[in-house]
Amino acid sequence: MFKTLRKTAASLLAAVTIMAVPMAVPVAVHAQDNIQNCLAGGTSLDVGTGATCPTADTKVGTDRINSIVKTIVNIFSAIVGIVSVIMIIFGGFKYITSGGDSGNVSAAKNTIIYAVIGLVVVALAQFIVQFVLNKVSSPGGV
Repeated sequence: MFKTLRKTAASLLAAVTIMAVPMAVPVAVHAQDNIQNCLAGGTSLDVGTGATCPTADTKVGTDRINSIVKTIVNIFSAIVGIVSVIMIIFGGFKYITSGGDSGNVSAAKNTIIYAVIGLVVVALAQFIVQFVLNKVSSPGGV
């Protein structure tokens, strides 16, 4: 029964990972060839459309990288959080059905402890990433 439950949990984790990874990977976009005009000092991307070159006050660079990093960390945190809660439930189920066998009881306790440690690490990762991104994006730098 535990083997079936373990296989089901592993299959569920694999399915969630397979669905979540493409959402976290940025899509490659090809810029227009006229960007060379901007790099050469011009002011117009395309004469026909009137599109202008981005200026220095356009929000690019650090802000975009920060938002991408925050999104990726949030997605992985949600996935790890869900998996940790599932593992806590699974560990509780193992603990209840251990029948007093010391080996099964210790395995169930370890499952619960490692799942709680995973939740703590995810919570700390959120705080650490926010702290680092705030320090990097502040005007004074690091």
